[in-house]
Amino acid sequence: MLGDDLLWFTTLAELERVGAAAERLHIAQPTLSRMLARLERRLGAELFDRHGKRIELNDCGRIYYEHARRAQSELDAAAQAVADRTDPAKGVVRLSFLHSFGRWLVPQLIGGFRRGSARISCTLWQGAFDAVVDQILNGTADLAIVSPRPSAAGLGWHKLLDQPLVLAVPAEHRLAARRHIRFADLADTEFITMPTGFGMRRILEEMSAAANIRPRIAFESTDLVTVAGLVAAGLGVAVLPLEDPIPATGALSGLVTVPLADVGAARDVGLIWSATAPPSDAVRRFRDFTEDWARRRGGIQMPRR
Repeated sequence: MLGDDLLWFTTLAELERVGAAAERLHIAQPTLSRMLARLERRLGAELFDRHGKRIELNDCGRIYYEHARRAQSELDAAAQAVADRTDPAKGVVRLSFLHSFGRWLVPQLIGGFRRGSARISCTLWQGAFDAVVDQILNGTADLAIVSPRPSAAGLGWHKLLDQPLVLAVPAEHRLAARRHIRFADLADTEFITMPTGFGMRRILEEMSAAANIRPRIAFESTDLVTVAGLVAAGLGVAVLPLEDPIPATGALSGLVTVPLADVGAARDVGLIWSATAPPSDAVRRFRDFTEDWARRRGGIQMPRR
């Protein structure tokens, strides 16, 4: 099962609708159904459970899908290696990153990189911390920008910058007039944060553990802008990163940011990659560029505002 066969099967497995998959693949629906039937006969097992017009991967299908996805990743890497050998100035970088870095960091890096390597293209994917790290580990992304530094084995890491953290509070909150605050003083405070699996949630839990408090979670959101909006509405407080060039909450009325006095009240932002998979020339160039970008920033410490 190679090339186009991998593409149609993984597309069908991810969409779980024959009609939608056929439309995306630009083939007739009956043709796709026949291709699936032939594959299942060859394997001697059904790969999907049928529910009317909808299909769903069964246990055999999930096993086959995982192997097919890894095979597709290997074929993509082989094609990229050949392309790098024939024309090192061309190539593709598959970059994953946390949602919050899509506002400023990723555009800055790609813009600067493309000015010197215009023939190298970048495909982008953004998601939660755990999902982004998984993409590097399973080979579906070449590089990722994350925070904090992952603890998983098999990853390379290069720190790009320190991003200061602040406590966001409603303008009328009792803490709004404070010049700074220690995290240990927040034991009875209700927090608004991101769900488990997101980088900022992990940072909140680590800061809470260091301060020997158990955070009370009032609301969760997968988007930092929404978190800030809930704070501005008076529904709790939040630990937020100070973004470059302006704070994420700068345009929100009803919200005040208070500096955190705790030592190390910042999140490490860095680039990760697989320590075992050899990088293509394009990936190596992008990695070298980001490391040089971090050095040129000087001290990799974002100024507090």
